[in-house]
Amino acid sequence: MIAIIDYDAGNIKSVEKALISLGQEVCVTRDADEILQADKVILPGVGAFGDAMEKLHRYGLVDVIRKVVEKKTPFLGICLGLQLLFERSDEASGVEGLGILKGEVLKIPAAEGLKIPHMGWNSLQLKHNGKLFQNLGEETYVYFVHSYYLKAEDPSIVKATTEYGVSIDASVEQENVFACQFHPEKSSDAGLQILKNFIEL
Repeated sequence: MIAIIDYDAGNIKSVEKALISLGQEVCVTRDADEILQADKVILPGVGAFGDAMEKLHRYGLVDVIRKVVEKKTPFLGICLGLQLLFERSDEASGVEGLGILKGEVLKIPAAEGLKIPHMGWNSLQLKHNGKLFQNLGEETYVYFVHSYYLKAEDPSIVKATTEYGVSIDASVEQENVFACQFHPEKSSDAGLQILKNFIEL
């Protein structure tokens, strides 16, 4: 069973639908026991970093997420869910992220011809043989919606990058923790393959 953490963030429904289409039993929950008993756990999300951290604290989910990671349960952060795994974000100065991974989330710099938020399809440059990207070719196109981007402290955890005015760390993997800045659930067949790879871990 895959638990999707419900902390009132947007975009939970589309993740649930994609997993069900792949034949998975899915539970959308903020119940600690259900999350800790799940085979895999997903933290999706669209929204603001500070607001999301406040809700994770309010619902008692910060410790639950840490326990999931300590138990070595495969864990996937999507979009805002990726950003929350890191230490801090330009979007909410003074707010601490989960700090499970080292790095910071920076505002995409304004540049001529680039719209912010970055919304649309971009190709990935794959690196370091990421488990989420098995059976996918170089230059796989995926769908992004974000105004902030990840700069991971340790380049070896970065499994995919993309360019949008700057080089963006688009996906990371460290032990049982996986995360994507893009939306696999909205990324057509390639995105479903990424979710399938996560399911099969």
